[in-house]
Amino acid sequence: MTTNTSLRLRDLKAEYQNLWNRCEIKPEKLTLTQDTVAIIRSNRGRYEALQRKLNVPWYFIAVIHNMESSLKFTRHLHNGDSLKKRTYNEPAGRPIAAPINGWGVGYTWEESAIDALVLHEFNQVKDWSLAAQLWQIEKYNGFGYRLYHPEVLNPYLWSATNLYSQGKYTGDGEWDDDAVSEQIGVAALLKILLKVENLQISLM
Repeated sequence: MTTNTSLRLRDLKAEYQNLWNRCEIKPEKLTLTQDTVAIIRSNRGRYEALQRKLNVPWYFIAVIHNMESSLKFTRHLHNGDSLKKRTYNEPAGRPIAAPINGWGVGYTWEESAIDALVLHEFNQVKDWSLAAQLWQIEKYNGFGYRLYHPEVLNPYLWSATNLYSQGKYTGDGEWDDDAVSEQIGVAALLKILLKVENLQISLM
């Protein structure tokens, strides 16, 4: 069932602030979350190189990389498809430009990641408060949960925390009340990442 819920950032900031304040990593997910953050930190240099090019925070890029590609540098940041060809899943046919080194090699992760970030206009974002980042990431994944299943918080953000238990899309438009996301959601990653990196970010 659809709702009349506003999807505008200004109307949702307070909600994200409240959810962030309530959010706690489930004890049984803590070790896996910490291990994932350790991998992210080991590759910080690659994310920071994109930050310098596009002015998009490196950790924002990193958590999307985990959600879409399980931190694999052989996959498109757009959706996890192989870098050997253009994407075939949504968004299909990206990047539009041919690989710099030719099809025999395929795209570099950086080529593809820049295309994905610019496609979503992250390079034009001015508000990098934490609430705004959570909104941007949810928009990146899609607002299907808010529109059609508002009783379930989007696991893309909240999986592995006390704010999510079950219910998820198992495919495009395919909903399962009993399915449980096994991914570590963005909020859980950021809870640890911001702490260990001592990153000071305004919530609102």
